[in-house]
Amino acid sequence: MAASRGVRHDAMRARNMAVVLGAIHRTGPLSRAALAESTGLTKTTVSKLVSDLLEAGAVSERGAVRGGERGRPGVAVSLSGERVAALGLEINIDYLAACVVDLTRAVRLRRTRTADNRNSNPGDTLEALRRLADEVVAEAAADGLRVIGAALAVPGLVEGGLLRNAPHLGWRDVRVTGLPDVPYTIDNEANLAALGELWFGSGAADFLYVSGEIGIGAGLVVDGSLFRGAYGLAGEIGHVVVVPDGPPCRCGGRGCLEVYAGQDALLTALGDAPADPPAEDPPAGLRGDVPAGLPGGGTAGVAELVARLEAGDGEALAACDRAGHALGVALTSAVHLLDPGRIVLGGVYAPLFPWLSGPAAETLTAHLGHLRATPELAVSQIGSDAAVLGAAGLVIQDLLADPVTVLGL
Repeated sequence: MAASRGVRHDAMRARNMAVVLGAIHRTGPLSRAALAESTGLTKTTVSKLVSDLLEAGAVSERGAVRGGERGRPGVAVSLSGERVAALGLEINIDYLAACVVDLTRAVRLRRTRTADNRNSNPGDTLEALRRLADEVVAEAAADGLRVIGAALAVPGLVEGGLLRNAPHLGWRDVRVTGLPDVPYTIDNEANLAALGELWFGSGAADFLYVSGEIGIGAGLVVDGSLFRGAYGLAGEIGHVVVVPDGPPCRCGGRGCLEVYAGQDALLTALGDAPADPPAEDPPAGLRGDVPAGLPGGGTAGVAELVARLEAGDGEALAACDRAGHALGVALTSAVHLLDPGRIVLGGVYAPLFPWLSGPAAETLTAHLGHLRATPELAVSQIGSDAAVLGAAGLVIQDLLADPVTVLGL
């Protein structure tokens, strides 16, 4: 009986601590008295919980704020950015990234390492990521920050903590190990990028986020939460067919969006090698040479592509026009199925937005003219940082939901 009471007490303490920390996160600095009033907990309970959170470094007390009562103002309790932090990690096709974010969601460190991870050995790539992670964790520690958890964004399907398939990496059924000695989780890059946009970007509660990289993924945010689908496959927009019997795609299909609007397709279109045309005439807006098989990125980089677009280069403009129309075709299907009011373009689509958004919007309007209004196309507020920031943000959300477990209180 005594053990049962102890378990109930621990569960209640954990719930109450999450309630108190959540109230501070949602409303900003509050006095202990105001926290008691807003949470319905007693002043004694709130005072003890705040003391525990202070000791753990999750909150700080400074400055005056009225606590909803007459008399002298109380001391403000707010989230602290001084002692506790989260680690975000990302494996992309051509780079590794890491960032450290404190509990106020301020980015304290951000590091990127260029790398060719196509068909790489998973052990070698994970070892390089571990070295990068160790470097930023050590730098964070020198600044007085304790990293309490990590999340890793990967360009592939994740199931039960296992990277089932990352075709652009050439990885299947990879168990991620050897990361820093903190609790960690892994998730799909597009999912975490959508969450990054939610927590660090525009803050809109409902949108479809489209991540343009070498692969193209999407994340659907509904009422501030990510929709994953029954098996975690929600958002695989890169393999929506935009041209039936078009060029082959890595997935085994033909005419997928990635063939026309992926980073490889955009950059290869600027290379010197001749490209094979589609197997049949594509819809208006998609006509023109399209690289078959996506041979690996061409000779130009995204920065060079942007420079050529700004200079009015005809070949670059044609490549973006073609990609924008293909994106519009795929987004038409997404709108019919999901009815999002806002579509956010991120990843490499962020710097290319001025040239992609027009053709995409034109195609959406042409296909959705029967609707009262077409969705707003918006550019990501955080661009290529979305996935790694979303990874760090996921750790912070876990802490807010269960501070007792995450902080070891």
